[in-house]
Amino acid sequence: MNKTLGNVFKGDKVIWMVFFFLCVISVVEVFSASSELTYKGGSYWAPMLKHFGILLMGVFFMVVTLNIQCRYFKILTPFLLIISVFTLIWVYFTGASTNGALRWISFFGMQFQPSEIAKGTLVLATAQILSAMQTEKGADKHAFKYVMWTATPILLLIVRENFSTAFLLGAVIVIMMIIGRVSKKQIGILLGAVMMVAMLGVGAIMITGHAQEETNPQKSLTEKVSSTNTDKDEGGRQVLHRADTWKGRILKFVNNKEIPPSEVDLDKDAQIAHANIAIASSKIIGKGPGNSEERDFLSQAFSDFIYAIIIEELGIGGAIFVALLYIILLFRTGSIAMRCENNFPAFLAMGLALLLVTQALFNMCVAVGLAPVTGQPLPLISKGGTSTMINCIYIGAILSVSRSAKKKKESDAQHNLQHIY
Repeated sequence: MNKTLGNVFKGDKVIWMVFFFLCVISVVEVFSASSELTYKGGSYWAPMLKHFGILLMGVFFMVVTLNIQCRYFKILTPFLLIISVFTLIWVYFTGASTNGALRWISFFGMQFQPSEIAKGTLVLATAQILSAMQTEKGADKHAFKYVMWTATPILLLIVRENFSTAFLLGAVIVIMMIIGRVSKKQIGILLGAVMMVAMLGVGAIMITGHAQEETNPQKSLTEKVSSTNTDKDEGGRQVLHRADTWKGRILKFVNNKEIPPSEVDLDKDAQIAHANIAIASSKIIGKGPGNSEERDFLSQAFSDFIYAIIIEELGIGGAIFVALLYIILLFRTGSIAMRCENNFPAFLAMGLALLLVTQALFNMCVAVGLAPVTGQPLPLISKGGTSTMINCIYIGAILSVSRSAKKKKESDAQHNLQHIY
């Protein structure tokens, strides 16, 4: 029995435990926070059972991925790059609209976000470039150029409809280049250029955008809504067609002054207001699993703002525990990367861990009011579809790397013993 379980649960046991705890929290909190879906669908169990089924599919794909030797991931890189660019262009022309942004495409009856595939693909390609161009003094000076040629088209295709995803992905690629010992001068020039473009972009948004309020709290940042011809003709082709939304979010975040409870407009600031109420009403110790009250009022309580529900039900201790799980995932992956004999698996594992952890920390910051509202779910906890399965695949790839790193460590120990005797 133990041997059978060992054949299934291969790889680093700490990563497995983190994944297990995240899944348990996900099932409990999604079940608790899905009252809106329960009301709409008329079924108490359907949302949770659907989410549980998606998690099981994710575990299946994760187990398949962890049994693939890391070197075979390289073979997929060119095909995934082609698929990523093709689907990102596809969503631009025929995608379904989410809060005014074209993010979803339908393929054989399944809807998914091409950006989810593109994120992992870009990390995979960057890891391959950095590993192939390592020298004794660091990465070859041409590595920066090849990474930029690969990353820029994908980031530009994503940023127009999903700025937060492009921002987080770009940050991960920069961190990977720092880990990959790319020239500090090149990275400095890149960051300076990005700051200049960002200031120009913000200026353009503030000039061209109208600070309209998102008055419909039931229209989520991640809810899939079919686009109409009017959306595509009037807004879908404009370069800054989301300037109004972006300007409104920037002004809300910058002008985040304390407002008396009696003056809070629950129509205009429903998500932020109910998230704050959920956190404040936790009274540090929490109300207990399943006892949330704000889940009935907080739009996307099961997705974008699930961390606020976690705080309300599990208290500050539960919130810290969830944050620690992601931090443990990052540091444990770093420990695995340090044991890798080759650079590619080390860069790949770190890139994927950074993807998950940066998104998680950003989601938490949004929930507690430390970052502007975006549509970033909490990885492996928020209710999701293809994004949940893809995140499971990321964990599977990290576990695959941990298997080869463990074998390398054991073989080195055996070699050292033979050398001693």
